[in-house]
Amino acid sequence: MAGFLIAILMAMLAPAAMIFLGLPKDFKIRSLIDRRKLVELLTCLKPRVKRGAKYLAPRSTWGPFNCRVQLTKQKKGNCVFNAFSVQIAGSIHAPSGPAETDATLRISIMDVTDGIPKAKPVQAKVKRWFAPGEPTFCYNADLGKLLHQITTLSDWTAVAQLNIDELEFARKGKRNLLFSTSILSRQSGQELACAKCNFTYDNPKFGYIDLQENIQRTKTLAVALAFAVSAADKKLYACEIELIKNWVSVNFDATGASDKDRRNLEKALSQTVDFFREGNQLNIYEICKEIVEIAPLADRYDILELCLHVARADGCVAAEELAILKNLAGWLEVDMNRFRDMMERTLPIRLHQVKDAEVVLGVTSDMSKEKTRWQLNKQFYKWNSRVTNSDPGIRAQADQMLKLIAEARSQYVG
Repeated sequence: MAGFLIAILMAMLAPAAMIFLGLPKDFKIRSLIDRRKLVELLTCLKPRVKRGAKYLAPRSTWGPFNCRVQLTKQKKGNCVFNAFSVQIAGSIHAPSGPAETDATLRISIMDVTDGIPKAKPVQAKVKRWFAPGEPTFCYNADLGKLLHQITTLSDWTAVAQLNIDELEFARKGKRNLLFSTSILSRQSGQELACAKCNFTYDNPKFGYIDLQENIQRTKTLAVALAFAVSAADKKLYACEIELIKNWVSVNFDATGASDKDRRNLEKALSQTVDFFREGNQLNIYEICKEIVEIAPLADRYDILELCLHVARADGCVAAEELAILKNLAGWLEVDMNRFRDMMERTLPIRLHQVKDAEVVLGVTSDMSKEKTRWQLNKQFYKWNSRVTNSDPGIRAQADQMLKLIAEARSQYVG
């Protein structure tokens, strides 16, 4: 994690600016046999890729057992969801002997977009389909008894409908998925038939690797914004720098890092401090825009909380710091009423060098007089109820807020 922070900070400074439907309860493999058509099986060697389509191979590569996948829609109650329809066809060879064999279906999915050596498992969101000891997707279903030594499915037959919303892919975007479908003996675990097929799926959501990277990226960008707030008044106080470094030590696990990594982290932070002390600036709007794209709302509030504490670290909030905090709240797309509540707790009005009614009270020059009056009345009732609070600090803050509200009435309402 520390290494990730170092790399991103250096890069920033360089430019200087399922529900698994499974099978029906009464499904048995014997219901699939005795078809009239001859087996026409397609394997997936040397596939011709089409988005959302199965992979097909020439007739010359037909084999004894095959699987394929199709994208379909399933309905459960009033809900319609996308699903992978896994289909099989071909011959299943049971162990020799007169005894009947109970058959089990098993399906697993690997993301082989970056090649087999870098394959990543598709994970399950439903615990029932976890592989032993891990969330890797592993679908199992009972197929019933094999009554013959060779059971032939002469048509493509759907054996599983996998709800895509219950799957978690490695990454967002177009993914090459390798489906492995096996028929096993439930008694011995012996594999009776196995087939693999590829399927291209365009995943619209962040994958689990994306999410982990986004967490680290978001924390790194939070450090950049915290330093930007600290340097807004053209000064970087030691107490502000120390607060940011402490936040980094807590949020970037450096306990398991080597001495070299810790030294590199300290060096990266020092270079960041030098960057801002030299008067350089970052494109804060673009940083916020990226955070909104990759971070959930809760993380954005955490970033604002960090920036608010940085602003108060020296005991005084400069007008420039208030201005940048207001911009951050807007660009991070948080609720402004909640942001003002956060400010009231962390940055009481007594710390403000300049009493900015727009930042503190939520009124703006482009608001109508009626809306401005309503907003100021709302603030008045809230603070007027606190003038008799038992806490002297709250009483003092209420007095100052009421004074600011009176000045805002005169300025904005008349």
